[in-house]
Amino acid sequence: MISFPNIKINIGLNILAKRLDGYHDIESVFYPINYTDILEILPYKRFEFVNKGLLIDCQVEQNLCYKAWKLVDDNYKIGAVKIILYKNVPFGSGLGAGSADAAFTLKMLNSMFNLGIDNETLIKYASQIGADCAFFINNKPAFARGIGTDLLDIELDLSGNYLLLCFPNISVNTANAYKNCKPHLPEQNLSKLINLPIQEWKNNIKNDFEASIFPDYPILSTIKQELYEKGAVYAQMSGSGSALFGIFPKKIKYLRLTNCREIMWVGIG
Repeated sequence: MISFPNIKINIGLNILAKRLDGYHDIESVFYPINYTDILEILPYKRFEFVNKGLLIDCQVEQNLCYKAWKLVDDNYKIGAVKIILYKNVPFGSGLGAGSADAAFTLKMLNSMFNLGIDNETLIKYASQIGADCAFFINNKPAFARGIGTDLLDIELDLSGNYLLLCFPNISVNTANAYKNCKPHLPEQNLSKLINLPIQEWKNNIKNDFEASIFPDYPILSTIKQELYEKGAVYAQMSGSGSALFGIFPKKIKYLRLTNCREIMWVGIG
């Protein structure tokens, strides 16, 4: 079985408070985007994980796809599988690709082995693997709170626009990003601000990580400003990673940005 785990962008991200368990309470809007890794799973005589494309620099047991399989096998005794992951989305970009790989692994195993696990249980399992994993079970626009696992479906349709993804030559460590942030309660509720016309998002919807990350990586601020200069109606760093995105009403041919190793247009909707 083959699937294509997609990414998400964060539209706004407020860091509300540090929790007693060391995590942070946040609020953000998660929006799925059709830019993907490629994931294949086969029944096999022993567990095997094959990494193609971008190199995943960790032990197999730390990989989220392995953790997803182990969780299902512990509960349903499905036996060994071979997982082949073609990694296409750069690491440290804040686009949730690793979480998507894990969530899609859960869904694929459920289908392959006819386990009949309902979505509520899949979400519960996904939440045990990583904070963003639960979103990719239903994989539709959602308002996220808590550590990113408390999800409320929302009506948000960006179809007709174009997304420009920008990947600088930088990888931001998530733990360090949270370490340097300053939690606070926002003046206005993001769940209301997201209903504003997209042209008004620029002055109202913020990513709190930018305040702590941009001083250390000023090129990210430069790229964001450049996106606006090129015609974006909204631009932001996604999550705690280094990727930035701009939402444009139309594609711009031959667009170039400073200090990005890769940029790509992705249709929305």
